[in-house]
Amino acid sequence: MRLRRSLPAGLCALVLALAGLVPLAAPPAAARAAEGCDPIDPAACLLPFPNDWHTVPDPGTPTGRRVNFRTTLRNALGVPVSPDEWNRSDGFSPGSMLLSRVPGVDLARSGAAPVTDIGASLDPDAPIVVLDTATGERWPYWAELDANAPADRRALIVRPARNFLEGHRYVVALRNLRDGSGAPIAPNPAFRTILGPDLPGGHPLDERQRSMRPVLDDLAAHGVDRDGLYLAWDFTVASRQGLTGRMLHIRDDALGRLGDRSPSFLVTRVREDVDDRIAREVEGVVWAPSYLDQYGGLPGSKFRLGPDGLPSRLPGNDQAVPFRCEIPRSAFTEPARPALYGHGLLGSHGEVGAGNVKAMADEHGFAFCATKWIGMADEDVPNVVSALTDLTRFRTVADRLQQGMLNFVFLGRAMTRGFPGHAAFQDDSGASLIDRDAPLTYDGNSQGGIMGGALTAVSPDLRRAVLGVPAMNYSTLLNRSSDFPTYARVLDVFYPDKLDQQIGLALIQMLWDRGEANGYAQHMTGDPLPGSPPHRVLMHVAFGDHQVANVASDVQARTIGARVHAPALRPGRSPDDVPYWGVATFGASHEGSAMVVWDSGTPAPPTTNTPPTAGEDPHSDPRSDAGARRQKAIFLETGRVVDVCGGGPLLTP
Repeated sequence: MRLRRSLPAGLCALVLALAGLVPLAAPPAAARAAEGCDPIDPAACLLPFPNDWHTVPDPGTPTGRRVNFRTTLRNALGVPVSPDEWNRSDGFSPGSMLLSRVPGVDLARSGAAPVTDIGASLDPDAPIVVLDTATGERWPYWAELDANAPADRRALIVRPARNFLEGHRYVVALRNLRDGSGAPIAPNPAFRTILGPDLPGGHPLDERQRSMRPVLDDLAAHGVDRDGLYLAWDFTVASRQGLTGRMLHIRDDALGRLGDRSPSFLVTRVREDVDDRIAREVEGVVWAPSYLDQYGGLPGSKFRLGPDGLPSRLPGNDQAVPFRCEIPRSAFTEPARPALYGHGLLGSHGEVGAGNVKAMADEHGFAFCATKWIGMADEDVPNVVSALTDLTRFRTVADRLQQGMLNFVFLGRAMTRGFPGHAAFQDDSGASLIDRDAPLTYDGNSQGGIMGGALTAVSPDLRRAVLGVPAMNYSTLLNRSSDFPTYARVLDVFYPDKLDQQIGLALIQMLWDRGEANGYAQHMTGDPLPGSPPHRVLMHVAFGDHQVANVASDVQARTIGARVHAPALRPGRSPDDVPYWGVATFGASHEGSAMVVWDSGTPAPPTTNTPPTAGEDPHSDPRSDAGARRQKAIFLETGRVVDVCGGGPLLTP
C-alpha cells in the first residue's frame, strides 16, 4: 500500500499557473534590513536561528522568556508571515535545526562532524560547539550544507542528534572554519566589531554587543575562547508547558466532562463476512468535544483561544469523529484485543482495511479501529497546500492535529467502554468480540508512526505502542522524503529563496511541535506527562526508507532512550563510522522501548538532505513481514521485544 499523496490535478494546475504569475527571484535576504533583525548574520533577518535575540524577558512564562519576532518572512506576493502565533511561545523547538550562512565554507576541510560521524561533534577541537549552559554538557549534532540550494544561498544546517532539553538555554559557536582551499574564514564585519572592545554610545551594535557578553562568557568557561571565532549566539528551548500545554488542556477538559463514561457514538454500517481474515467491519462516528473555531472543525479551522491563551470550546461544538473497525474471525472464538490504528501520509481511516493490518488482526487476535489524523488527512490536502503558500496559515494544520489526537483518545475510550456493549461488536449470543480486560494499544505506520509517538505521550489509556517506519521532526524529514518534491513545488513558487525555505521550515516546526512527536518525545517513554502513565514503544524502521528518513528515526531513539536490536545490519551496510551512535543495544530480548531495523537490501540513503532514489522503496516492507508482525504482537501483549531472526540482522525479502 502506497502511503504517499500527490497534489490533486486542479491544485497542480493552480500552482503551475501561479508560477507564471509570481516572480521566482526573491530580493537578496541581505538587503532586507528591518527592525528586529540580528546584525551578527547579515545573510537573512532571522539568522542565526534559533536565537534569543528574538526573545524578550517574560516572568510569566516557565522559561522566563517569550519569543518576540518583529520581522519574519515574506512570500513572493509580498505577504509577510504574521508572527503572532509564534510570539506566544516561551522558546524554540527542542529539535530545531541551527541555521546560519557561512559563505564559502567547506565542512570537510573545517573538520565539522557529518551525519556519518556524529561522535566527532564532541571532539575537544570540533569547529562547531553546541553547549547546554545548565549542565555544561556538549550536545551531539551533525552539520550539513543545504544540498538543494545554489552556492550563494546555501544554509549551514546543524541538526541535534538528540533533542534539546525543554527549558534549557544553549550557546552555539562556529570557529576555525575553512574554505575549499583550506584558508581560514574571517568573521563578517558586524560580528568582528562585536568581538572587539565596547563601543561608545549611539552605535547600533551596542545593544547586541552587550547581549553577547553572557554567550562569550559561557563559551570561555568551557574552553572556547574568541580566537578563531566566526559566529556565536544563544537560544532557549520551549518549556514542557509551552510545547504540550494546549493539548493537555483540551484532553483534561474533555475527559473531565466525560468522566468514566464512553463517548457517544453511532454505528452507521456493518459488513459481515468481509474476507477470509476479517469477519466483520464496523463503521460509524464518535462524538468528541471540539476546541476549533468553526462548528464541525473543518480543514482551515484553528483553536478558539480564551483569555488565558488556552483553547476554549464554542457552546455545543462537537467533532464527528469517523471510525472504521476490523474484527478478525478469531474474535468469535476468543475476544480480540483492542488496538487503535494510525494511517499514513495525508490518508484516511480506511487504511485500517489494508492487507497488512488485516493480517495482523487475524494472525494475532487484534480488533483494530481507526479514525483520521485530521490536520494531515486526505481532506486536509488543500489546506496544507494553502499553508505552504502563506506560512501564517500553518497554525491551522498544527491546531487540527491536536484536535485529531483528542479524537483518537475519544475513539479509544469508546472502543474499551462503549463498543463492547453494542450489538455490532457482539456475537449472536451477546458476548463482546472485544476483550474488555485487555489494555488498549496502538499500531500505526508512516505518518501514523510519527503521530503515534505524540498520541502515546498524551494518552491516559495507552501503555504500549508500535510505531511503524516512524521518526519525528518534519523540518528534518521533508527535504529527505520522496513524498515532498511535489509539495516543494509550492514552496518554490511562493518562497523561492532556498535560504528562506530553510528558515520557513524551522519556523513551522515551532508550531508543528504541538501536534507531532518532536514536541512530546521527552515524555514519550520516561518522564510521563501529567495525567499520562509511563509508556513503552517499539519502533520498526526500514533501512534506506525513501519516505521517512532513517536519521530522524535515530534521533527519536536517542531522545526517548530506546535500545536498538543488535546486530542491526550486516557488516558494511551502514555508511556510518559508528552505526547507531549513542543508541544502546540489546540482543535476544529487551524489556523496554526499542528500535528494530528491518533490511530489504535497499542501498543506504544519501548523506545529504535529499531523498533516496536508489533501489526499491522498503517503506512498506516491515509491516508486510510475518516475523515483524509476530514481534509487534508479543510486544503489544507483554511489553517485551523478542528476537525473531535467530540472532542475526532482521531481513525482509
